[in-house]
Amino acid sequence: MNTTSPVATMDKLVIYQIFTRLFGNNNTTNKAWGSRDENGVGKFNDITDKALQELKQFGVSHVWYTGVIEHAIQTDYTANGIPPDDPAVVKGKAGSPYAIKDYYDINPDLAVEVPNRMAEFEALVRRTKANRLKVIIDFIPNHVARQYHSDVKPAGVIDLGQQDDQTVGFKRDNNFYYLVGQQLQIPAGVVTSDGTPVHAPKLKEFPAKVTGNDAVTASPSINDWYETVKLNYGVDIFDHGKTYFDPVPATWQQMLDILLYWAGKGVDGFRCDMAQMVPVEFWEWAIQRVKAAHPGIIFIAEIYEVDKYRPYIFKGGFDYLYDKVGLYDALRRLMEGQGTCRDITKVWQQESGDYSGHMLRFLENHDEQRIASRFFANDPWVAVPAMTLSATLHTGPVMLYFGQEVGVRAEGSEGFSGDDGRTTIFDYWGVKEWQGWINRKGNAAGRFDGAGLTADQKKLRAFYQQLNHLVNGSDAIQHGKFYDLQWANGRTAGYNQDRQYAYLRHTDKQKLLIVCNFDKTQPCQTRLHLPDHAWQTIGLEAKRPHQFTDIFLTNIRLETQSGEDIALELPPLGVLVLEIH
Repeated sequence: MNTTSPVATMDKLVIYQIFTRLFGNNNTTNKAWGSRDENGVGKFNDITDKALQELKQFGVSHVWYTGVIEHAIQTDYTANGIPPDDPAVVKGKAGSPYAIKDYYDINPDLAVEVPNRMAEFEALVRRTKANRLKVIIDFIPNHVARQYHSDVKPAGVIDLGQQDDQTVGFKRDNNFYYLVGQQLQIPAGVVTSDGTPVHAPKLKEFPAKVTGNDAVTASPSINDWYETVKLNYGVDIFDHGKTYFDPVPATWQQMLDILLYWAGKGVDGFRCDMAQMVPVEFWEWAIQRVKAAHPGIIFIAEIYEVDKYRPYIFKGGFDYLYDKVGLYDALRRLMEGQGTCRDITKVWQQESGDYSGHMLRFLENHDEQRIASRFFANDPWVAVPAMTLSATLHTGPVMLYFGQEVGVRAEGSEGFSGDDGRTTIFDYWGVKEWQGWINRKGNAAGRFDGAGLTADQKKLRAFYQQLNHLVNGSDAIQHGKFYDLQWANGRTAGYNQDRQYAYLRHTDKQKLLIVCNFDKTQPCQTRLHLPDHAWQTIGLEAKRPHQFTDIFLTNIRLETQSGEDIALELPPLGVLVLEIH
């Protein structure tokens, strides 16, 4: 098998993930374990019309605002009627955006005027849409913060756990799982706001609840998601996973209400955290109801188990799934000088062949290490072939993480987040490379013109912008079928199947030959072979002259005579996107 036949049914999205707390922060203090006031924090209002206009010009279609919903934090907002959280169950001073404290509220850190935090978010939604961009936010359905409590839930809404029977471990309409007769023990080694160990946590959780990563213990380890508790969707984890889905459990209806609440705020899509840990039956039930009320809304699943891809798409109703275990991992190995391009063929054949258009491709997000960090490629330019392939391999969406386009390195320890090559999601921080793009002086709004970037950073950003425009402007990339050329070039002189990857994308309107060289040091000089079957598949005659014009990074124009192979030269880490005539 060397080709796929799915045809795109949606636009090819270009998603830009903004970590909202960091995006607009121009503070350069960067004190480890620094407070909000010491290190600063970005606000909704920092994401101005100018910032959004630049993203639109950059080629973005959707903005994923990460960390919007209120989560557990160590900053004191009791003056605003928000109860404090025990630092023993908050990771970092700023807290994890995936430990939700109130599904119906906004993270107060993100508002200039805390009492108006929802109004400021709603204004951001309107501003985003006015700039012809769509809004995605996180939905975290599997777990909540240890001290979850909604202060602003709509009238008539029953809070999570409010009606639970805590005398039993499992009950269909309980929201949580309980370890009856046991008290929660905070893991040894947990540190509080200044990095010192916690000795006497204030939180007295009795009975203890099951921890968010399915840790069925009252003594979760430091490596567990100890700051969260698992939600019950009618699966009895104490009885071999026996299910109770009819009638639907209480949690199903409560989660549906939350989805409808945010969709009603104008949200265009949800990135669903750890969707694989929630029964596919819930997704099937909930997604169709949300889409019936809000046609066009999209659902993206964070999933890492390949055997769940098909059911979560075709049964659950997800529009897109993370392609992390497949394509990301294969490309990362290549970018680190290991792996082989043969793995790319394996990915599309075995892990995304007939549903490739549903796979969301990326090289960075808040969970992954930065490409430019010493823990990954140590050079942002190594991403050129991998990012080009991610964006053009199939019809599915592509995603960028803020700062990826200027080579953020994420060096040093920020506090709870150690020196690990990731931009912290737990701490108050300023991203220095990104601040060069903001170009903010004093209290003035950011110019978002990149005047503070180096020449190399400007060049890197120009590559990403050009790639986005290629994706947005190409009929073959937007809608076309795919044809793998690896099988036809196994013995082609100068072509290394481990380091080069060639494929076709084609529609009736446009035919593209795309070649990527993943070798960091060696150029590729070869005569690429397109077999008769490939010509026949894309609807062109093999036995006549053809012209090949690069429509991406170079002005190369090539010509072949009847039936000739194509003479190609690519530098190390080079790519060609050749339109065939």
